[in-house]
Amino acid sequence: MLYYRDSDFPPRYEAIREAERNLPQHNLDLPFPEGKDGRYVKFKCQIQQLGWNNVLNELLMNNYLAYKSKRAYVFSDFVWKREYYPWSRFKAYEWPPRTPLSALISGPTVGGPWEPNDHAPRSISEEWYEVVCPPEKRRIISTRDVKPLVNNLPGNELFAVWQKLLLEAPEKCIEIQPVDRSEDNFPQVFDLWLWGTTRVLSLWDEFSKSPVSRLLGTSSVVERNLKANELLFHARHEEVEIVDPYSRMLAIHLRRGDFKEACVALSDWNSTFYSWNLHEFLPDKFTPPSGGSLGKNTPENEALYMKHCLPSDEAILQKIRTSRTDYLNAVEKSGGKKGEIDVLYILTNDESDWLEEVRQIMKADGWRVVATSRDLKLDMEGKDVGMAIDMEIARKAAVFIGNGWSSFTSNILHRRLVDGTVPMSNRFY
Repeated sequence: MLYYRDSDFPPRYEAIREAERNLPQHNLDLPFPEGKDGRYVKFKCQIQQLGWNNVLNELLMNNYLAYKSKRAYVFSDFVWKREYYPWSRFKAYEWPPRTPLSALISGPTVGGPWEPNDHAPRSISEEWYEVVCPPEKRRIISTRDVKPLVNNLPGNELFAVWQKLLLEAPEKCIEIQPVDRSEDNFPQVFDLWLWGTTRVLSLWDEFSKSPVSRLLGTSSVVERNLKANELLFHARHEEVEIVDPYSRMLAIHLRRGDFKEACVALSDWNSTFYSWNLHEFLPDKFTPPSGGSLGKNTPENEALYMKHCLPSDEAILQKIRTSRTDYLNAVEKSGGKKGEIDVLYILTNDESDWLEEVRQIMKADGWRVVATSRDLKLDMEGKDVGMAIDMEIARKAAVFIGNGWSSFTSNILHRRLVDGTVPMSNRFY
C-alpha cells in the first residue's frame, strides 16, 4: 500500500508573526507619543469574521481616524468568515482561523513607518496593546455614546465628531467597544450605512491624500507569489524580462458561486453602488430605479440589477470590448502612446466549467493571453491570501472592470485612484 504526505495545510506564519512582535515601537521606553506614555486607540468594534474587503475598508478608515486623532492604531489579525477559509476545519490550527494582517498588506496600518518628519505614533499590535495598555489604564467608549448623534451625518462630519472625542480625551488608552447586535446590527464606527451610501464620499479627498492611503503597500507574501507567476501573463517566455504585462492588461472581476443570491438581495433592497464605486467622476454609474417595495423589487427592476450585477457572457464580452476601446482612445486623446491591451485576467471565485467556456470565448475574440485566478500557482501563504494577490493584479492592470456593489472592487479602486489611474480605466458592468 502506498502512502503520501498531505502538504496542503495552512501556513503558520512564524516569521511574519515574529516580525510583528519585534516592531521597534513595541518598546515601553520610547518617548511620547509612543512608549508607556503614548496615546493609543483600539477599535474593539471593528468587524470580524466577514469577507476580507469588508474588513479592509473599515480598518483603513479606523487607522486614518487614529492618525488624525494623534493616537497609535491597534491592529489585529484578520479573522476569517468560516465559509471563506480555503482549508477545511479539520486542517485548521485554530477556529475561527486567523491570518496576520501583515501577510495581507504592508504600510503604516500594520506598524510600518510614517513619512520622514511625520512624528505620528506608529501602529501597534493587539498583543503589544495588552502590555502598554493594561485594563486599568483603558477608558472604554461605547459606540452607543456617539453613534446616535452621527448616524445620518455626511462622512466628514461623522469623522469630525469622533476625531474631537479622541483628540480631547485625556486618557492615554481608549478602547471603543460595540453594543450588542440586538441594539445595533452594524456597531462599527464606520458602518454599512455609511459605506453603502454617498455619505462616504465626503471623506474621499482627505482620506485618499493621507499617508494611510498613500503608504498602503503590498505584502511580501503577495509580491513573492506574483513574482512566481509572472510567466502566466506572457505569451512567450522570452518576453518576461522585456514586456510589462500589466501595461497591456485588462483585469475583470467576475464573482460567481453564491453571487446570484447576493445580487437578488441587492435588488430587493434597491441598493446603490458601494463606497468609492459611487464617485461621480467615474464613467459607469447606476441609479436605483423607482418602484417595488422595501424588501422586494419588481421583476423589471430585478432584471436591471442582474444585468449589472451578474451579466451574461455576451454582456461581459461587450463590456470588455468597449472598455478596452474607450481606454485606448482616452490615452490617445491625452497625447499618450495608444499601445495595446491584449492580456486579459479574470478575477473569479468560480470553480465550474463556465470559466473555461468564458476563456475560450475571449481567446476567440482575439486576446493574446487569457489567464484566471485558477491558473495561479501559489505556495501555502499565497493560497491563504489569494484574494489579496488578485487585488494586486487588478491594481496594476491598465484597465479594470469591477462590480459596483462589491467591496472587493471598491478597495481595488481605492488603490488605483491613489496610484493616479485615469477614470476611464476604471469601469463597472
